[in-house]
Amino acid sequence: MEEELAKRDRAWIEINLENLENNIKEIKSVIPETCKIMAIVKANAYGHGMIEIAKKLNEIGIEDFAVATLSEGIKLRKNNIKGNILILGYTDINEIENIIKYDLIQTIVDYEYAKKIEQMKLEKKLKVHIKINTGMNRIGESYKNIENLINIYKMKNTEILGTFSHLCVSDSTKKDDIEFTNMQINNFFKCIDKIKSLGYDTGKIHIQASYGILNYTNVNCDFVRPGIIMYGIYNEDEPKIKLNLKPVLTLKARITSIKEIEEQESVSYGRTFIANTNKKIATVSIGYADGFPRNLSNKNVKVMVNGKYAEIIGRICMDQLIIDVSKIEGIHQGDIVTLIGEQKEISAETIANKAETITNELLCRLGDRLGRKVNNNNKKWRKKIGKRRKYIRK
Repeated sequence: MEEELAKRDRAWIEINLENLENNIKEIKSVIPETCKIMAIVKANAYGHGMIEIAKKLNEIGIEDFAVATLSEGIKLRKNNIKGNILILGYTDINEIENIIKYDLIQTIVDYEYAKKIEQMKLEKKLKVHIKINTGMNRIGESYKNIENLINIYKMKNTEILGTFSHLCVSDSTKKDDIEFTNMQINNFFKCIDKIKSLGYDTGKIHIQASYGILNYTNVNCDFVRPGIIMYGIYNEDEPKIKLNLKPVLTLKARITSIKEIEEQESVSYGRTFIANTNKKIATVSIGYADGFPRNLSNKNVKVMVNGKYAEIIGRICMDQLIIDVSKIEGIHQGDIVTLIGEQKEISAETIANKAETITNELLCRLGDRLGRKVNNNNKKWRKKIGKRRKYIRK
């Protein structure tokens, strides 16, 4: 039965939790011993599967998490994830009681938001982290508005557990961007020092996301917030410190059809690919509806099948794409094709670059239509089927 189910897989993600544990150890090796990891598991853990990732992190001692939305926080709680869960974004004021109910932590996005919370009749104090805008100008009360910030710390409806900011160009090696990042860091700590000097407790402080960890190691905070590097992936820019990271995610699909075409025949929509010689081609069961970008069409993007590379040709369709397998022997219907893997030619970094985006977006696009198989010890896989959360040992 298990073998038959495996053969039915159309397209899926494989998650290696041992690699996740390796990446956590690597991150810990470059942060102060007193600093803790706040794991970023928003957007379904960057496409990896939020619950399985968070459970593994709980298992290895991570007790602090960050999500983007209330619903993500509730999902973690309903799946018995332990520890602190910070909502990094805005939550509608009418949902504040649910934040308290599920023991979550809300970000104070600005002074006006804080005033609305202060006016509410709450059964107990709302746990919060205060966001200081140091130059990204997205959310957060500006570091320049120290009076507003102090008024937030004076409020009675909140229990302030932390204060943080976000660096917007910490991944860049350009001189101007380095100067801007150092300015953000300096403004943040000046603001923190001022608040503390007036007798207010800022709680735990944090400002470094993935590239803040790698490029600004001299910053000493209570938390770091690794996102993409926790999943074993870099973005385009080379960091100051290169860790021995291992990709957690592999994307796979199957060959569904094999055919021979003649010179001058076209492939897929729009006839954007015309064969310049006789070719053997194969259709693969994945498309842009699964999150594999359509703009990778006709960009010399490689995939791996039977240990060899093949090229995607023609336009990527909603549910399928086509590859040139003319130089690969022994291709059969049902063979597995790897679209994102550890090899450089098919790494998330390479694919994202060809798609003219970043790895974060590429991985977050990977949709719910993809199954997920989880490997926790490199020996046994668990396969999640649909929404029933049924797992099968292979």
